[in-house]
Amino acid sequence: MSTKDEFFSHIEKGYTTKGDFIIMGAAMLDGEAVTNAHVKIPLKTLNRHGLIAGATGTGKTKTLQVLAENLSEKGIPVLLMDLKGDLSGIAEPSPGHPKIDERHAKIGLPFEAKNFPVEILSLSEQAGVKLRATVSEFGPTLLSRILDLSPTQEGIVAVVFKYCDDNKLPLLDLKDFKKVLQYATGAGKAEFAKEYGRISTSSTGTILRKIIELEQQGAELFFGEKSFEVEDLTRIDENGKGYINIIRLTDIQDRPKLFSTFMLSLLAEIYSTFPEQGDSDRPELILFIDEAHLIFNEASKALLDQIEGIVKLIRSKGIGLYFVTQNPTDVPNEVLAQLGLKVQHALRAFTARDRKAIKLTAENYPISEYYDTKEVLTSLGIGEALISALDEKGRPTPLAATLLRAPMSRMDVLTDRELKSVIKNSELVKKYGEVIDRESAYEILNEKIEKAELVAEKEKSKKTTRRTSSRRSTRQNPIIKVLTSATFIRGVLGVLKKVLR
Repeated sequence: MSTKDEFFSHIEKGYTTKGDFIIMGAAMLDGEAVTNAHVKIPLKTLNRHGLIAGATGTGKTKTLQVLAENLSEKGIPVLLMDLKGDLSGIAEPSPGHPKIDERHAKIGLPFEAKNFPVEILSLSEQAGVKLRATVSEFGPTLLSRILDLSPTQEGIVAVVFKYCDDNKLPLLDLKDFKKVLQYATGAGKAEFAKEYGRISTSSTGTILRKIIELEQQGAELFFGEKSFEVEDLTRIDENGKGYINIIRLTDIQDRPKLFSTFMLSLLAEIYSTFPEQGDSDRPELILFIDEAHLIFNEASKALLDQIEGIVKLIRSKGIGLYFVTQNPTDVPNEVLAQLGLKVQHALRAFTARDRKAIKLTAENYPISEYYDTKEVLTSLGIGEALISALDEKGRPTPLAATLLRAPMSRMDVLTDRELKSVIKNSELVKKYGEVIDRESAYEILNEKIEKAELVAEKEKSKKTTRRTSSRRSTRQNPIIKVLTSATFIRGVLGVLKKVLR
């Protein structure tokens, strides 16, 4: 048996699966694709999370697109973070190209152009389904971690939430939260001190400054109603395809705090909302987090602990998380250790630091008799990647340098006209298009303060009236006039002197 035949048998055996699967492409030997040596990812293991990494221009976004399309075709909904604006073309079929046909002939897989059901979501003022959440839905712990508060400040946030619960004050947006903080050390200082203990003005000042920092990144557009219901991410269209939900983030690349705030609130909401799924044959939802370093670079230690906890636990809900970034070292080791599927595009070795990163990356992959992993990492072409996955029993599959299949949809953005058409036909845009600003903590406390000031003003007015009346009555009473006159007082003093002699 030739080396090529041995390699084919090695890949075929390692990637055999009883259940449904996605074909990523064909394994390569000595830089050439081995036709029909298909690299298959079992649907059963897709909730074990994953990583798509590689240098700029190596094809990470197209790999993400391929995964999203194939998941959708299997009836599995997807959520994509589109920071570069590259992914809206999924709504239209690929125009095709001779090079695509040539690639697929090498893989041993027929190419078929298709489009997929798409929802355009927005965190900002861009058109699309508006994503919002209330401050109450965050809860004191997650909000404190996002704001990177000290234990003392976190305690104050907990007291604010407790006060609002006790007094039926809805915490919907950031102005509600700021108002309660100001009330706690201002007009409501005595009330808070009596019920919950004294609250430090310096601590509330620090919290307010951190909220303002969050607002400056556009968070006021995110906090509020109508809250987005995460169940709407799991819709299936009339043809049985899962919706591909694309969050347009092209205008918030310079606002990583808002991005990480949204991602953590979304993950926390999904974890608390979705039921336990157990050992299912397919995931409920797959999330791709592009430019993942934006989350980890901005995260505090407490926030990283939160992310690590969610990554460990959320897969039991049938949710898969896939981090897309330039270098695996962008992802903390604690998170990297939880990832089952790794798709590693080429890395570039320009500096000593790059070479060290390549060495560390190579050590994260299974040893293969067919590859020098460090060498392969720097020699992969565009649309090629090292793949290591998990089989249905949770064991690592053989390492495969893979010629990846091409996306079935357009590898370009939608035109403005096409984008407007997608948004116009969206049911979710209609559902979440209206901004609701119902009476909440801000309005209720303002009214309470105004009433208290009105009562205080009336009481002050009454006291002033009583003092004025008293002075008037003193001036008008003739007996008092006589008793308080200078002549009368001198006479009394003269009598007292005589008596005393």
